[in-house]
Amino acid sequence: MNLEKMILPRVRTMAPSGIRKYFDMMNEMKDSISLGIGEPDFVTPWNISESGIYSLEEGHTHYSSNAGLMELRHEISNYLKRKYGLDYNPENQIIATVGGSEGIDIALRSLVGPGDEVIIPEPSFVAYKGCTICTGATPVALNLRIEDEFKLTAELLEKAITPKTKVLILPFPNNPTGAIMTKKELYPIVEVLKDKDIIVISDEIYSELTYKDRHTSIASFPEMKDKTIVINGFSKTFAMTGWRLGYVCGHPALIEAMKKIHQYAIMCPPTTAQYAAIEALKNGDDAVHEMFMEYNRRRRVMVNGFRNIGLDCFEPMGAFYVFPCIKSTGLTSDEFCEKLLKTQKVLVIPGNAFGDSGEGYVRACYASSMENITEALKRIEKFLV
Repeated sequence: MNLEKMILPRVRTMAPSGIRKYFDMMNEMKDSISLGIGEPDFVTPWNISESGIYSLEEGHTHYSSNAGLMELRHEISNYLKRKYGLDYNPENQIIATVGGSEGIDIALRSLVGPGDEVIIPEPSFVAYKGCTICTGATPVALNLRIEDEFKLTAELLEKAITPKTKVLILPFPNNPTGAIMTKKELYPIVEVLKDKDIIVISDEIYSELTYKDRHTSIASFPEMKDKTIVINGFSKTFAMTGWRLGYVCGHPALIEAMKKIHQYAIMCPPTTAQYAAIEALKNGDDAVHEMFMEYNRRRRVMVNGFRNIGLDCFEPMGAFYVFPCIKSTGLTSDEFCEKLLKTQKVLVIPGNAFGDSGEGYVRACYASSMENITEALKRIEKFLV
C-alpha cells in the first residue's frame, strides 16, 4: 500500500508553516533570543489561575455543555456588550471553542467547500489559508499595501470579489503587521458588502491590544451583524495561551451549523479553562490594562529601535508585532531570518510566511521582556553592519 497516495491531495500538497523551521533551528542554540512566538511573556494573572484550580478542587472535572458553560457564555455576552457594543444572546449565539483557531476552522467548514472562494487579506495569520484549503475551497490572497498602512480598502476588496466569493476573512488588529481598522475605515468595506451574499469572519483576537482609538467590530454595523462571525478568545488579552479557550459569536443559524461540527470534533472546551475564563471576564480588567501599558511601552521601544538601526518600520497600532522592511539589506526575508539566527542567535519570522506580499519584511514580536528586546536590537544592529 502506498500510504502517501491515501492522503488527500489537498493535504499532501499543503505547504507546512513557514514559521516552524526557525523554531527547530533555535531549539538547538544556546543564548538565543526569540522575537518569533506570538505569545505573551506574562504568566496568567493569579486570580484567573486560582479560579481554574478551585474548579478542580470543587470536582468540576466533567464535560460541559457543547457550547460551553452557560455562566461563561453570559459573561462573554456581557463583556462584548460593555467593551464593543455587541449584543449576542448566550443561549444561541455564542460557542466556547478550543482557542480562536477552532473558531476559524469550524466557521470555514460550516460555510465553504469545493468551488467556493475565501478572500484572505495578506499578510495575515497563517492558519486562514491552511484551514481554507482543508475545506476544499480556494483561498484568494488579497495583497495589502504599505501605502495603505496594510489596511483593507474598498477598492482592493471590490477587485477581489467574484461570483464564487462566499467568505471574507477580516484579520484586524492584524498579525503580523499590527495594522488596525477604525470605524471610519470600516464604513467603505460595509458599503461594499452590505448587499452581497458574503459572510465575514472577523478575527478579533487582538481587540484589546489597540493603541489608537478603541477597537471597532464590523459586527457593530447593523447591516453586517447577521453576516458576521466574530472570533475572539482569551489567549492574547489575558495571557492564557496554554488554556486553549476562545469563542465564536454570530447569527443563530450560523452558530447552530458550527455547533454541529464542534459537537463531533471537540465535544466541549476544557472545563477548567472555562471556569478560569469566567473570572477573567469578571475581574480581569486591571491586569489586562497593566499588560497593555507594558506592551505599548515595548512597542515604542521596538519601532524606534528598528528605525534607529536603519530599517524602515511601519508603526503598528494593534496586536504585539512590528513588521520592519528589510529590502534595503538586499536579502530575501528567508535569507535575512536564517542568517540573523545563525550569526546573532536572534529569531524573527520571515514576512513571506504570512503571504507572498510579506516578502521584504520580517515579523518581530514585542511580547517579550524589555531586556530581550534591547539585547535583540543590539544584535540586529551588529548583523546589519
